[in-house]
Amino acid sequence: MLLNERATFELALKLRSCGAAIGEIYSFISGLYFRGKVAYSTAFAEVDSTFVITPGSGLLPPDTIITCEELRRLAAIDIHQDEPRFRIPLERDARHLAQSAEQVILLGSIATAKYMDPLLECFGDRLVFPAEFIGRGDMSRGGLMLRSAQSKVELEYIPARGAVRHGRRPPKLPKLTK
Repeated sequence: MLLNERATFELALKLRSCGAAIGEIYSFISGLYFRGKVAYSTAFAEVDSTFVITPGSGLLPPDTIITCEELRRLAAIDIHQDEPRFRIPLERDARHLAQSAEQVILLGSIATAKYMDPLLECFGDRLVFPAEFIGRGDMSRGGLMLRSAQSKVELEYIPARGAVRHGRRPPKLPKLTK
């Protein structure tokens, strides 16, 4: 829909004319899940310390402008730990970040090896994630992060190394307050 040449909504027009921020594009594509990540990182992280994991381009700041052609290139790469076009740029950028980062908080999927394996190799014990992510799917994690950002209460982080990645599904989240 976003790359449809006939699309007339604002983000599609912007993407076709001058490019759009990867954070805005991912928020559109992923909906609640990525909006939760953006809200959470805006509430609790330094502006220059937030990165988006991308296929083929490693770690990019969310305000990085990409074009339709770049988005098509990213979309053509399988997000899998054994796909070199995904893994090599991610590891390159993670190794660079590892030189200065005391702690790295993963707000992405913890249940699969596609993110955890390469990031654990680069960050080791410095890689953490919100404990409340265990057992939650994408949308539930997005809702959890939105609620946390709204209430200004940061989630509790636990080390990724050795952590339980699959757990019992927690109770449904309470309704968001206005």
